[in-house]
Amino acid sequence: MTQSLPRLAAPALLLVLAACAGSPQQGEFLSSYEGLTPRTDMVRAGALDRTDTAALAAVSAVRIEPTVFAPQAEARAWMTPDEQTAILREVDAQLCFELSERFEIAARDGGASVPRVRAAVTDVVPTGRAGSAASAAAGFFIPGPIGVRVPGTLGGLSAEAEMLGPQGEQIAAIVWRRSATAIGTDNPSLSRIGDALQFVEPFADAAAAAMTPEGAPPRQITAQNDPCQEFGARFRVEGLGARFITGLYVPEASAARPAEIAPETPEATQP
Repeated sequence: MTQSLPRLAAPALLLVLAACAGSPQQGEFLSSYEGLTPRTDMVRAGALDRTDTAALAAVSAVRIEPTVFAPQAEARAWMTPDEQTAILREVDAQLCFELSERFEIAARDGGASVPRVRAAVTDVVPTGRAGSAASAAAGFFIPGPIGVRVPGTLGGLSAEAEMLGPQGEQIAAIVWRRSATAIGTDNPSLSRIGDALQFVEPFADAAAAAMTPEGAPPRQITAQNDPCQEFGARFRVEGLGARFITGLYVPEASAARPAEIAPETPEATQP
């Protein structure tokens, strides 16, 4: 009997994850929502996307616009300015990481002939901080990668992105959402935006996949030619260490490097 438990647990877990994925709700950000179809290859997230294959085949470089909150995003009502900045910064970073492995990244003012990628956060569901501490403590007594989250701690992220051609035509688009699961590999966090920050990477990966020409070889990125250096390291060892020690996702160790603020010049400080 005991040997059959893992076999029963795996299908049950897949059912839980599939139920939490669902179909995302369209927002008010994309230039068009026509032609979007459900992605069927995702388990923990839900997505709708479309790709103009012929137009995408001609794309070799893109310019990435700064991420914004969609007009109807209610997250701005409860998030602090620092939390909002952290979310947008992480989306900028992950989109840069993912797209740079597929295209040359042009400057934001690189000219109208270069297709542009724009993204928006449409919703952020806060992570419950009090219950996350209990979840992390319980994790020490549950062996293996699968953890159990306390009810009321589950956060989420919804976002949209599209690639637009020189004439404003939509080349590719995606509507995406993911919610943390009570049973799974989502790390609890003492940050209200902990789950949302963790889900930015899979969103960026899905967005970049929808924007990738079929059969395109991956670009080789080195420390010398990395166009995303302003966001810090692509592989964040500090974050993994913090999770191993505390059982928590720690944004300060895991998220993108904060934007550097230029020091004030003497002229700017004069009355």
